[in-house]
Amino acid sequence: MRFFDSIDFRFRPPKINVIIRNFILADLALLAGWGLIEPVFAIFIVQRIEGATVVTVGIAAAIYWLVKSAVQVPVAVALDKNPSERDDYFVLISGLVLAGLTAFSFALIDQIWQLYLVKVIHAAAFALYIPSWYSLFANHLDKGHRSLEFSLDSTAIGIAAGVTGLLGSLLVKWFGFVVIFVIAAIMCFIAAAMIFYSPELVFPHRRYHRGQEMAILGDHTPKNINK
Repeated sequence: MRFFDSIDFRFRPPKINVIIRNFILADLALLAGWGLIEPVFAIFIVQRIEGATVVTVGIAAAIYWLVKSAVQVPVAVALDKNPSERDDYFVLISGLVLAGLTAFSFALIDQIWQLYLVKVIHAAAFALYIPSWYSLFANHLDKGHRSLEFSLDSTAIGIAAGVTGLLGSLLVKWFGFVVIFVIAAIMCFIAAAMIFYSPELVFPHRRYHRGQEMAILGDHTPKNINK
């Protein structure tokens, strides 16, 4: 009995700093939006684009993965050369906005060449997003909760992908393809807004002391950054 008396069964939810929370929510919004598209995208290509076949679907997928893979490494190298978070921040916002414009563009295409062009832009958007998101996310992880916070992000987007995969197919059945592209674009812009308004991520509050400008970081900033 003494053994069980020594065990603390009380659950204490870990405290997660606001930047990590906002980044998880932004990732959730982005991938939930694209989760509406991915399960039905091949059907969209074959049914709505003139002359498209299953080979067209394969080429479009290859374009995305090859371009994304080729671009994201140079982007990551460029970001690593600058220790400041400002470049990561602006690249991240750019990737999210570009992803939103890409989703809108899918609603307008009706030719194969247009599909391939938009897939290149799609790939570029995520090649900007992924290295910059991971860089900023990793910089602000809370000591002692790093595995948990990565797991929370993975769990959130996994649940979102499952729900929106079903929801996307229902929306297409009821309203057509255009609605899922518009919703996905809106979700991308919501994700960009969440990052943009993350408090003091890049632009800390400034206070003046004896005529000298001082950058004051908020209390949410983890003490273990860069350690």
